[in-house]
Amino acid sequence: MLIVFGSINMDLVSRVPHLPAPGETLTGSAFFQAAGGKGANQAVAARRVGAQVAMVGCVGDDGFGQTLLRGLAAEGIDVRGVRTAQGTPSGIAQIAVAQSGENQIIVCPGANHAIGREEFTWLETLLPGAQGLLLQLEIPQEANERAVDLAIRHNVPVLLDPAPVRPLPPTLLRHCLLTPNATEAAALAGGPVESLEDAQRVAHYLRERGARGVIVTLGALGGYYWTEPEEGAFSSPKVRVVDTVAAGDAFNGALAAALAEHRPFQEAVRWGAAAGALAVTKRGAQPSLPTRQEVLALMREG
Repeated sequence: MLIVFGSINMDLVSRVPHLPAPGETLTGSAFFQAAGGKGANQAVAARRVGAQVAMVGCVGDDGFGQTLLRGLAAEGIDVRGVRTAQGTPSGIAQIAVAQSGENQIIVCPGANHAIGREEFTWLETLLPGAQGLLLQLEIPQEANERAVDLAIRHNVPVLLDPAPVRPLPPTLLRHCLLTPNATEAAALAGGPVESLEDAQRVAHYLRERGARGVIVTLGALGGYYWTEPEEGAFSSPKVRVVDTVAAGDAFNGALAAALAEHRPFQEAVRWGAAAGALAVTKRGAQPSLPTRQEVLALMREG
């Protein structure tokens, strides 16, 4: 079983001709809402490719919260560790998606910042025998640090998506497999990340700072991984980009699911790359996340 400890949001998505400049007002061509939040997205991504998944986090006592909770349960995810925080709104993300597929996101954490004693009690109940713990940075930093401490105690490997990016304390660096995208990698290591050579540089830099493992993802360019005892570049399947929201979450969920099946690391990275590529071909966060059959079919084509 995989455990996802993290954010659960409702995404409010507007389609726009281009991403707005400061002070610019745009007329959108469409609006829709869909379940999201990096934690919940990764839980759904892992579940759809075949992993058993338990979600731990918080939603608000509003209509969004109940919709989000029902959606996770309908995917077959164990939601007993998801608490409804009284008097608190659910987390939301306001997302602008340009015709190019690129996006801008504003997250209001809401109940995601209400994580407390009950969630840690449930997390510690789940950790014995778990195959992995997935974390992101849409919950308070101290919550992630405590989750890592508990995972270390139970000898459970941790995968950390450092988004939205901020400086990482030594505890998270030393004990997590990090999966930054180009923007996050640039912020963590300094300097632009625009090529596989840049990705390799960042992977080496983070490893030298103590990271257990690093995978830098570069969208259509693929990416670069470094973990003991191997490293190398990987490609991404060629697809038509519609919406890049949740591509990283698809990558992380499929990667974790493949590692939980004890697949070789390089193969697990290919699972992640295929899932991420498929996610950008559809609109929305969770609606875009592919099934196991879709991921395997795309890998066979490659």
